[in-house]
Amino acid sequence: MDIDIDPDSSTAPFDQLRLQIIEQVRSGQLIAGTKIPTVRALAVEVGLAPNTVAKAYRELGEQGVIETRGKQGTFIASGGDPIRAGAEKGATGYGQELGKLGGSDEEILGFVQSALRGAE
Repeated sequence: MDIDIDPDSSTAPFDQLRLQIIEQVRSGQLIAGTKIPTVRALAVEVGLAPNTVAKAYRELGEQGVIETRGKQGTFIASGGDPIRAGAEKGATGYGQELGKLGGSDEEILGFVQSALRGAE
């Protein structure tokens, strides 16, 4: 994830983190089904205490932005639009599967574009 914490900001670090994740979800940078780093991993990545990241994750969970699936990890939750959420989850799964097979981003995008042309 692309998170930038400004230590000089008047906004608390946990709130900066929470707001940046929400913005990435709104912009489509993070879509439903995307696995996000563990609390400890993200804390190390952005230079925050694990408790600070945990607090942000707790609030994001309460807001329905993220969901924890036990040992599987934490994921971006489905939004209020079931069509969009289903499409995002499907796209995430499709991209992951083709990535595991060694497909590049360009190849995967090409397959999607071909499928869309075939559906016309």
